[in-house]
Amino acid sequence: MVLHFLPERHEHTSPDQTSERASGSESRSIPPSGARAGFVVGKAVGNSVVRHRVTRRLRAVVAAELDRLPASADLVVRARPEAADADSAVLHRDLVAGLDRLLGDRAARR
Repeated sequence: MVLHFLPERHEHTSPDQTSERASGSESRSIPPSGARAGFVVGKAVGNSVVRHRVTRRLRAVVAAELDRLPASADLVVRARPEAADADSAVLHRDLVAGLDRLLGDRAARR
C-alpha cells in the first residue's frame, strides 16, 4: 500500500457563505471536523468483488488508526495489487508501519 498524507487541509467555506461573501457579508470559515481518509483501489488489484473486499478491509484498519492523525489531516491509501491476497492483519501491519514512518518523520522535522 502507498500512503499519501496531507497534514493540514485548508479551511473552506460552505456554499451558503460564498453567496454571502458576494453580497458583502463577512464569511466564516468552517474548521476541520477531524482527520479524513480516502481509498484508491484500481483495476490492477482485481475484479470488482476483490476491489470492494480490499476497500472494506482498508476502511476497517484505517478507522482503527485514524485517531493517530491530526484533526486537520487527510490520508489517501492507495492499494497495490498485492493487497488482493492480503488479509486484514497484513493490511493493518502495513498501515501501522507506514503511519509510523510518516508521523515519525513529521515529528523529527519539528
